[in-house]
Amino acid sequence: MTMLYRLDANARQIGAMLDVEAGEDPWAGGHVAPGNFAPVITAGREFVAGPRPSQHAPRRMVPRLWGVPPPPSAMEARPVLSVRNIESPFWIGNLRNSEFRCLVPATAFMAWGKGVDRAGKRVRHWFACTDQPVFALAAVWKDSEVPSFALLTCEPNAALRSAGKDAMPVILPADRTVQDVWLRGSWERAKELLLPYSSSLMAIS
Repeated sequence: MTMLYRLDANARQIGAMLDVEAGEDPWAGGHVAPGNFAPVITAGREFVAGPRPSQHAPRRMVPRLWGVPPPPSAMEARPVLSVRNIESPFWIGNLRNSEFRCLVPATAFMAWGKGVDRAGKRVRHWFACTDQPVFALAAVWKDSEVPSFALLTCEPNAALRSAGKDAMPVILPADRTVQDVWLRGSWERAKELLLPYSSSLMAIS
């Protein structure tokens, strides 16, 4: 499970690269850890009730907290960072309703590796995309106690498997049309995007 990612671009740069209205988002760049606020891109209708308009609202970037409060029945009280089971009753309603699906911009994400380094610390691997400097992670948002989000996961690609991981975050292609399927499309179409990103398009450090 991803426990840390980077977004080394400010709100204006993110807006230009991902075709989104940055608005008053204060993001200046840096690390994102669980429990921190980070930019999230929505389809622009999270505060709008009623039927969908005939034309798409512009994408909108807002800060949200990484980590959704767990359901009351959960054994642990820690926030939920990722969606591993898309059929879970906790998630399925939000996933089927496209207005709750969102994009999380990132420039790299961290995964723990096997073993320890020479200093005795756990090995960290950073993964970035060679074909898009700022990429979009598939995510879903919820409003309960806090305005929060969680990342979607999928089967790992070869690079993540070699690091000992059994899952990876869903990285969407740079194609705006494909990203819009996640933001606005039916669940049947959107869940087809939950695929591992090609290892050949990833850099590891």
